[in-house]
Amino acid sequence: MSSVPVAVVTGSNKGIGFAIVRAMCKQFPGDVYLTARDPGRGQEAVAKLQKEGLHPLFHQLDIDDPQSIRALRDFLKEKYGGLNVLVNNAGIAFKVHDQTPFAVQAEVTLKTNFFGTRNICTELLPIMKPYGRVVNVSSMASSSALGNCSQELQKKFRSNTITEEELVELMTKFVEDTKKNVHEKEGWPNTAYGVSKIGVTVLSRIQARMLNEKRKGDHILLNACCPGWVRTDMAGPKAPKSPEEGAETPVYLALLPSDADGPHGQLVSEKTVQTW
Repeated sequence: MSSVPVAVVTGSNKGIGFAIVRAMCKQFPGDVYLTARDPGRGQEAVAKLQKEGLHPLFHQLDIDDPQSIRALRDFLKEKYGGLNVLVNNAGIAFKVHDQTPFAVQAEVTLKTNFFGTRNICTELLPIMKPYGRVVNVSSMASSSALGNCSQELQKKFRSNTITEEELVELMTKFVEDTKKNVHEKEGWPNTAYGVSKIGVTVLSRIQARMLNEKRKGDHILLNACCPGWVRTDMAGPKAPKSPEEGAETPVYLALLPSDADGPHGQLVSEKTVQTW
């Protein structure tokens, strides 16, 4: 078994994820895994970084596929005895003018961005090593979407005692409400992406609380972050930030020094803790 530290970045064959892997290869003292659904695209991305003199490794991962998640978990356990850094970057967004029915957008977006991310955490958080770092890439869209929720929903999402089960119920309810076309009446905003990222931010707050309760002595730090509006296939060419700039806050959180006791359970943007 390797005693080398190991980092995994999900959805990292392009965009912000790719930039995070590049930066981690330069700064993280261990093995860095670039992951992608499609092995061909993943290997291509690895080759690109190798040309730059960097040495990422590749492992297949589709966060929508529980078997794929478990295969990665077993590989990490067997080869490294666990995981030191996890960056949950994989996510999707429909374009603004996409004609896909809103209920379908809601289901598909939540499936990956919330439920996929949650499934990764369910399998990989238990194998995080002491002083591990977990970064869930959320979005400031979660804050604006929160502001457009009913007071009742805002209260639930801001609660310091909400459980993961209650959050899952709420995320499931959003999808069901869109199917019945009552989501606005029920207090939801008109953004599937925004709601999916509310889920990621609140999930991060819950997970940090659980780590405090169950693994306080392990000094694991877990945060959600917003990379900003970044020029990627997802956000389009007009965005102000380069992928490298978008990677800065996620990488900062992934590489928090071992003597740091925070941030933890926060939403962080531009390396600054945001009020939720």
